Parts: sequence; C-alpha cells; structure tokens
Amino acid sequence: MKKFNILIVEDHPFQHMYIQHLFSELGSFNLETARDGKEALECMRKVNFDLVLTDLLMPGMDGVQFIQHLNELPQKPGLAIMSAASRRMLLAASLVAKNLGVDVLGLISKPVEPSALRSLIDQLHLRCQSIAISTPSAFEFDRLTLLNALDGFAFQAWFQPKKSLSNGRIVSAEALVRWIHPEKGVLLPATFLPAINAFGLEERLLWVVLEQAIVAQALWRDRGYDIPVSINLPTHLLSSHDLADRLLEFVLRHQGIPSKLCFELMECSVPEQLSNFYAGACRLRMKGFGLSQDDFGKGYSSYMSLVSTPFTELKIDRALVRRCHECESLTSGLTSIIALGRKLGLTVVAEGVETAQELETLRKAECNQVQGFLISHAVSAEQFQVLLRNDGPPANR
Repeated sequence: MKKFNILIVEDHPFQHMYIQHLFSELGSFNLETARDGKEALECMRKVNFDLVLTDLLMPGMDGVQFIQHLNELPQKPGLAIMSAASRRMLLAASLVAKNLGVDVLGLISKPVEPSALRSLIDQLHLRCQSIAISTPSAFEFDRLTLLNALDGFAFQAWFQPKKSLSNGRIVSAEALVRWIHPEKGVLLPATFLPAINAFGLEERLLWVVLEQAIVAQALWRDRGYDIPVSINLPTHLLSSHDLADRLLEFVLRHQGIPSKLCFELMECSVPEQLSNFYAGACRLRMKGFGLSQDDFGKGYSSYMSLVSTPFTELKIDRALVRRCHECESLTSGLTSIIALGRKLGLTVVAEGVETAQELETLRKAECNQVQGFLISHAVSAEQFQVLLRNDGPPANR
C-alpha cells in the first residue's frame, strides 16, 4: 500500500507534535512540518506531497496566502484546512482553493480531533483511487482520437439515480458520460472533458449522450418504469439561436418525450451575450423540456437569474451540502435556499450527498430529492434497471 507524504503547516511547535502523534495512531506516513506558508512552499518544491494540512492564522505567510501560491505548483496536493476561526472562515478559505483547482479533502476545527484526521485519511485514499482510475499517466487526447471515440460509441451515458426524500424511491436520473477506453478502461469526465472543450466538441458529445438517454428511457419504459432524465448542457451552446429547435427535432426523430428530458444549465460556461442565455432557456421550456439551474451555490449563480428564468428544477451544489450538519450557518443557508426553491415551484435536488447526517439535514429542510454516492454511483442503463427493481416506483404493467 502506498505510504502517503503529508505536510503539516502550523506555526505552534506543540501543535506539530500533537498532530504528528494523531497521524502516527492512524498508520505509517511520511510526515514533514513547516512553520508558515513560505517554508511549506520550499518543502513542496523538493517533495510531491499527497496531502497538505495547513492552519490559517500564521505569522509571515498566512494560510490563505499559502493556498493562493498552490496554483503555481505543477502537481497540486490534496488540501485540508484547520483553524480555530469560525466555520465560515474555513469555508471561505476552501473556496479560494477550489477555484484554483485544488482538491479540498477536509475542513477541521481546532482543537483537532482524532476522528477528523481519520476521516481525512479516508478521503485521501478515495482521492488516490479516483486519480488511479481516471487519470491516464502521460496520456493526451488529440481531436481525431476524440472524434473516433464519439463516432465509435466509446462514450457512454451512465445514470445516477435521484431519490425522493418523501418516500425513498428513485424518481429520476442524471446522465453522466463515461469513456470506455480500449487501453485505459473506464475514464471519468475530468479526464477528457478539458480536451472535448478545447476542440469544440461539446455539442457532438451532447447528441451522443442525449440519444443514449432516450434509448435508456425506452428500455426502462418497456419494463414499466417511466423515468425522467437530466442531461448537462454547457450554457455557452445557447449562443446557437436554433439549438432548441434542433434538440426538439432530434428528440422527436428518436421517439423521445421532451417533457421527460431536463437540461441542466452548467455554470462553467456562459454565452458571450447574456440575452442568448435567457432566450435559449425560454425556448427550451417552450419546446416542453425541463430546465435545471445546476451547481447553485458553487460559483456565480444569480438570484435574479433564478427567479426570472423558467427553471423547473434547482440543483444545490455539493459545496453547500458537504458536512452541512456541522455548521449552523451553512444549515440555515441551505434551508433558506430549499425554501426559496419550493416557493418558486421548483423541484429542489441536493447533489453530492455522501453521509447519513447530510441526508438527515436535507430531510429536515424538506429538500425534494437527493443524489450522490450515499444513494448510488452512476451506473450503466442495464444496471440502473436493477436499481429500479429494488428502489424504483411501482412498475406500470
């Protein structure tokens, strides 16, 4: 088993010893320490660390400044942030890291508890497994390779179930793309989407996923399950004025049902002209498709956009869901967003649910639906059918 390299960034000598002792109780690690951000960066230029655990309040270069410098490193470690400051301060610092592409594995309040470090090591194991599965070493994709994969059915739509919190049944699904690579196995989107975007192949991928979603719905419908499916739609594609027309023509030609398809408008891109966003959203709804505000709470989701755009669904980002039960202000904010969504007549979905505590918090807040690893990973259409037999709505025979 891999022996993790861990760097502890903390200005207090006693805390160094205490945290090192806690780690030693959990296993064997290569531990190094630094007194502030500047010293930590010097260490990181010599060693590739799997995990950096940093305090926020330090003399010299503080923790936030240190996090900003992580963007300069060719290989970013997993990051955990600890502090005696408020939970909101920890969350704010984590947003600095996440928006620089740094994986935040934990937010730890001082005094540090053994259970917090145990959870952190679990997250580190999961991160390393994910990297091993989804990131090909020294492997790049050219445009021809991607086109051949798109044309050769190598990209597959897998489906992650959404469960109702009122009855525990699977009520819908989100289509998530996987690349079944002949040499590298199953590749996750983070591996290939940057190349897809760079070569302008997002729309080609959209048609592939949409067709497979329609085929999967027909398969499930034949077994008595009428399951709506959500599909990610890069928002900048709305710059094409006839996109809604082409989507409707495609769906009808493939014998799909517009009202059973929902397009999740992704926050990672926007049309050059904001008017195209509103026009495209209106026209998609006029064609009968569902419309979801994806990633709400992650970045720049606008309140005005939410109340003015004809959405049918609001998806709360994992950033607001993760460990929501541990922070009173986060729980209050989450409850307010859910209440707003319900008052607007939207189906409110919380994504990235991973623990029973998060699930219970969302249930108390009267969230409509949840999805995440606690419910199920994304699976193939055939495997999803098995999930429906166990947890789906009663089959219409």
